[in-house]
Amino acid sequence: MKQLTDHITFRHGATINNRLVQAPMLTNSGDNEAVSQDTLDYYGARSQSAGMVIVEYTSVRKNGGPSRSWADNREQLAIYDDRFKPGMTKVAKALKKDGNKAILQLVHSGREANYAPKLGRTVEVPSQMDFPWIDYPLHELTSEEVEQVVKDFGAATKRAIDCGFDGVEIHGANHYLIQQFFSAFSNHRTDKWGGSLEKRMNFPLAVVKEVMDVVKQYAPKDFIVGYRISPEEIHQTVGYTWHESTQLIKVITDNYDLDYIHLSLPQYNAKPQDSSSTFAELFQPAIGSEAKEIIVGNVMSEADAQDALKLTDLVAMARAMLIDPAIGLKIEEGRGDEIIRKISPEQVKRSHLTPGLINLFSDPQMEPHLPGRETIYSLHQTGSLNKDVLKNGTSSSFNLDHFKK
Repeated sequence: MKQLTDHITFRHGATINNRLVQAPMLTNSGDNEAVSQDTLDYYGARSQSAGMVIVEYTSVRKNGGPSRSWADNREQLAIYDDRFKPGMTKVAKALKKDGNKAILQLVHSGREANYAPKLGRTVEVPSQMDFPWIDYPLHELTSEEVEQVVKDFGAATKRAIDCGFDGVEIHGANHYLIQQFFSAFSNHRTDKWGGSLEKRMNFPLAVVKEVMDVVKQYAPKDFIVGYRISPEEIHQTVGYTWHESTQLIKVITDNYDLDYIHLSLPQYNAKPQDSSSTFAELFQPAIGSEAKEIIVGNVMSEADAQDALKLTDLVAMARAMLIDPAIGLKIEEGRGDEIIRKISPEQVKRSHLTPGLINLFSDPQMEPHLPGRETIYSLHQTGSLNKDVLKNGTSSSFNLDHFKK
């Protein structure tokens, strides 16, 4: 029987200390998109949260972000320029200090780069079209620009290697640019980058190839590469279903020796409407036997994680690791009963939540929420955040309407 404390070795030789993964979570801690002290405090506190920690989605291109910002100087992180390398090197070092692996998630946010217009940047998309919820101009990428975005993923991968990360995760989920190219809803192109299902696969496949080429040239042999995907895009319209996304994953894993596939799910045991099997089970034939599968989705306790492990190789946790950054260590040491499962003002300090995360999860309207959130409502801010809010116990509020989808 699989146990959360099992050591896991990926196909290229990297070994992690347990089957737990910290899922990538936006911290809104970037200072001009660069790592800040808030960023370092947050990740430094999570060096024992899991065998592998995936650092939040990080922009590979200047026009690829920022996606959301809760304050003018607290943005999404980026790695599209060498100026970001010193800070990212510190993040990697902080996460690796106790022997766990640090992975950097790479993204171009596409139409979701909703803070970019405020910085005078162009928001890039596969196809020019109207989105009812978007009130800023969009630019349809030319074929040459698409080729450059692919190269930008490769350049970002090289910087991640230089910074000392143990791997990268290609973010092909959550409505960002890679998913936008794969989606029939948002990709209406008639060139090589869109049209048929096969052509809508071309951009994600080109990104994977570029990343793998850079890794093989510059990275240590055991460098980890993963790909994250949302199994379905079904809202008022259908961008794709699991029938199509499993085809994409099979093409990726048949042609490129990735270490893992990461399914972004609302619930770890979620099922599509037309199957009695879970997404985790349905993707396993496409993933194959060499790459590992990671699933995430409302895993809030050790019991949840053990239950999820019945379906997969590794289990990612998100909000639970915001509350208690030592979950992995406690489970490894047989102290699962000591895991803290509710947020509180005291735990906010102990867990080194960034001001952006404090503001987000102290909002009474935030969903999904942190258990115990009513104890931190007083920490919610409007206007600029005073850095002494927690220290002095003062409070006001900050309107997060623009921050949420």
